[in-house]
Amino acid sequence: MTKPTPLTLDFSSTIMLLLLAAVWGGSFFFGEIALREVPPLTIALYRVMWALPILALIVLFKGISVPRSPKVWGAYLVMGALNNAIPFSLIFWGQTQIESGLASILNGTTAMFAAVVAGLLLRDEPLTAKKITGAALGIAGVAFIMGPSALTDFNPSNLAQLAILGATLSYSFAGVWGKTALAGQPPLMNAFGMLIGSTLLMIPIVLVFDGPPKLSLSASVWGALIGMATLSTALAYVLYFAILVRAGAANLLLVTLLIPPFAIGLGVLFLGEQMGLEAWIGFAIIGLGFAVTDGRLFSFIFRRTST
Repeated sequence: MTKPTPLTLDFSSTIMLLLLAAVWGGSFFFGEIALREVPPLTIALYRVMWALPILALIVLFKGISVPRSPKVWGAYLVMGALNNAIPFSLIFWGQTQIESGLASILNGTTAMFAAVVAGLLLRDEPLTAKKITGAALGIAGVAFIMGPSALTDFNPSNLAQLAILGATLSYSFAGVWGKTALAGQPPLMNAFGMLIGSTLLMIPIVLVFDGPPKLSLSASVWGALIGMATLSTALAYVLYFAILVRAGAANLLLVTLLIPPFAIGLGVLFLGEQMGLEAWIGFAIIGLGFAVTDGRLFSFIFRRTST
């Protein structure tokens, strides 16, 4: 029995990974522009609803069969809540109080927290010392960014940062749910079904809390909303699953650390945002946490020093 060849990042996969980081980093930039005229819940609805027809065409073109089981569609509804409706709403609300770059840095803790949640809930992904250490470093990075005032002064900025962390926790549970409830379905169908679920959830929520969406928006806001749906959602999912097949889940996780530089760069260039020193130090600590959780960097250093 031959040992399977490990999946690696070749040149094409690396380009796709950078493009995925760019379009996901762009979601924070697009969100910052859209928030000038559109409330957070409505932005979350636009993001998933307008990505639906694009993914529908891809699913149809690839000939992927649509499941008929009510159980599967119930799982899509839960996945839509955990991976889209809840985190998108929390992130966009958080961006009403903090910069897009800082939101993307806090969002970078997703990989470490997901490893811990999976370790607690999945038997085949045990909780190891490096996962606990990585998560602890992620928390330390967040604590450094928020500062000691977070313990005594719960101002809107601190609450916004906590909202972003709530989004990362929702993403973490989404990963576990997807693996346990949707493992037998085609990945692109899972993305399509998830968007249907999140759209169905967001429509009544938006109508109750925001009212009917307004169409009299500026060209820049329309551009941001369309860019968020087409690039940061539909194209992002296509890239995500393409990289997953070509390079594997471990390499795909590298996108977590690549997103903040793109989001920060766009914010600095076009929105006049500036990240304080504490944000950069916090990002470095979070990056170290990811490196510990991932393990490959330290394994590479160990091999080099042992030879």
